Amino acid sequence: MSKILGIDYGKIMTGLSITDEKKIFSFGLDTILTKNLMNFLENFLSYEKIETIVVGLPKKLNNQKEILIETEIQNFISIFHVRYPTIIIERLDERFTSKIAFNTMIELGLKKKKEE
Repeated sequence: MSKILGIDYGKIMTGLSITDEKKIFSFGLDTILTKNLMNFLENFLSYEKIETIVVGLPKKLNNQKEILIETEIQNFISIFHVRYPTIIIERLDERFTSKIAFNTMIELGLKKKKEE
């Protein structure tokens, strides 16, 4: 079975997450230097079956795209698509994703970290 890879593309560091084979849960995978991203993916994709890559779509609260980083993301997507044309690339508005994850954890009964 294939998995979904999440990419939180950053100017210097890029965060990666991956789903389980049933695509129910997502787990943090790694944080790497963005300049090493394509090399990492080339190696990673040689042993991991990925069906879809979800790349964060950075937007401001007023719904405007963060132009500078979005240009870099588009360049990355273009290069990736040429090398791996069969892997689907989707974009996900990343506004409020941390807040949604936090609320989900609370709903599941996970407790906030105690401050010492």
